[in-house]
Amino acid sequence: MSDYIGRGGVMGIAITLKEYLMDHGTSYQVIEHVRTNSALETSEVAHVPGDRLAKSILLGDEDRYLLAVIPATHRLEINKLSELVKHRLQLITESEMAGAFSDCEIGAMPPVGEAYGIDTWVDPSLLDQPEIYFEAGDHQALIKMSGEDFRNLLKDSKQLLMSRHI
Repeated sequence: MSDYIGRGGVMGIAITLKEYLMDHGTSYQVIEHVRTNSALETSEVAHVPGDRLAKSILLGDEDRYLLAVIPATHRLEINKLSELVKHRLQLITESEMAGAFSDCEIGAMPPVGEAYGIDTWVDPSLLDQPEIYFEAGDHQALIKMSGEDFRNLLKDSKQLLMSRHI
């Protein structure tokens, strides 16, 4: 079940994400905010604690994609993650990003890579939060859900302390 919270206009929830949340029976709210260019800026304008805003980073190598999910207030330690998965990961180009998350704006990927057929690794610091916010597929809408629902959505994801607070 979802509730829409916003100032009116077109909602920015990606179709794949919406179907995934519906299939999992997840309760959530959509919160509209002014357009932003970074997770920390989104945190500020939406009045959301940065430690509760999940930031998705698409990585890959010549064989596959991997989605790393960390708090907006953290920086990914890509070398640590690369060592663990035994692949030399790098940030994905914008054109590749557009192909992998075809119904999302570039850089506004939700943290549920499984919905898009992409392995997801999550920083455990997000899993301790009472509520979580994340991009809904564009740079003007966030999904808000309980920490329990977020943990259920990412239960098949791998967990790794792969970021540090900035």
